[in-house]
Amino acid sequence: MSKTILITGASSGIGKETAKKFQAKGWNVIATMRTPENETELNKLDNVLVNTLDVQNLETINAAIEEGVSKFGKIDVVLNNAGYGIMGTFESATRESVTRQFDVNVLGLFDVTRARLPHFRKNKNGMFINISSVGGKMTFPLMPLYHATKFAVEGFSESLHYEMKAIGVKLIEPGTVNTDFGGRSLDLQHDKELKEYNKFFKGTMKSFEDLMDPDSMSSPEQIADVIFTAATDNSNTLRYRAGADAEQLLTARKNMSDGEFVSMMESQLNLQ
Repeated sequence: MSKTILITGASSGIGKETAKKFQAKGWNVIATMRTPENETELNKLDNVLVNTLDVQNLETINAAIEEGVSKFGKIDVVLNNAGYGIMGTFESATRESVTRQFDVNVLGLFDVTRARLPHFRKNKNGMFINISSVGGKMTFPLMPLYHATKFAVEGFSESLHYEMKAIGVKLIEPGTVNTDFGGRSLDLQHDKELKEYNKFFKGTMKSFEDLMDPDSMSSPEQIADVIFTAATDNSNTLRYRAGADAEQLLTARKNMSDGEFVSMMESQLNLQ
């Protein structure tokens, strides 16, 4: 019997390529997104169910799971992929935007996990794969809220790993990925009236733009390969670094003191 994976945030990028990867490997795929009516590719593939799931809406979470189980019999793996990032000075962020950042990246992941966990526990089988980031282990300037959510996902997943020995919990830590994250999934927030930050904001954004080389980024397909490995390698590995830059950055962070790492980042981004 073919295995089944449920993927949140499957409309583009890593989620979409992961859906295609698993389908090509013979899995059933429940590809969920907020607006499935706009999907034109995944719904043409065999053994792929495209349906609605908004991680901020419990009714859609439960309905997507029920529909997926009804069609394919069971769910073996849940990929918590849906998320986005706020980028900008912290003082510019409203409380509403802070709340939404955590609602989507953290509480939404919690709700999807909670909805499926009783079934995995009862069956003594299943796996959660949570998309984190290098930004769950280290930080860049102008992303305090995004980093806070990814640090939360890291801590949640590691702690959950202890109590779910019969159920797998795994983390994927991508570096930069050549997706539309900067368009669809990035919320840029900076209040120009906070003049003390303007020079820092403008200079940092310029440095990011200069350093972002699409040729050095991982492709969504490469990240999908790592996710497939995590789902199928039958190991108790918790963390999977995804991408050459993720390996380089996380190794550097591990081997440096806080001061050394901050100095390196400031030098790279011309912040000194």
